[in-house]
Amino acid sequence: MHYHRVQPYRYPQVSAMAAKLEAESTLTDRYQTTVPETVRRALKLGKRDKIHYTIRPGGEVVLTRAAPADGDDPVLGQFLGFLAADIARNPQRLQTIDAGLARRLRSLAAEVEVDLDAALSADDE
Repeated sequence: MHYHRVQPYRYPQVSAMAAKLEAESTLTDRYQTTVPETVRRALKLGKRDKIHYTIRPGGEVVLTRAAPADGDDPVLGQFLGFLAADIARNPQRLQTIDAGLARRLRSLAAEVEVDLDAALSADDE
């Protein structure tokens, strides 16, 4: 039996970011700005997403997409975003509910107490 020594393949070194992208925006009188499209795409930002700022000792500021808080529900966030977009595209579809239905719903929930700050039980998770 002959054994051949196989040399491991060495991948060429490539920088993490092949091209440096730069963008700028202007502050309003209220110190607000629009995040440029190139930055939104690079960070995969959507409406209502949060941005995290890291200020380095030399004055450089690094923007990253903020990690969702423990209480944030990504599925609920996506659903609410879907609803908001649908309402914006089709406002004619919005309808008021019947006053009788509203009274009925209030009467059904009148005796129910809810603590919105209480943690969910394991069964409710």
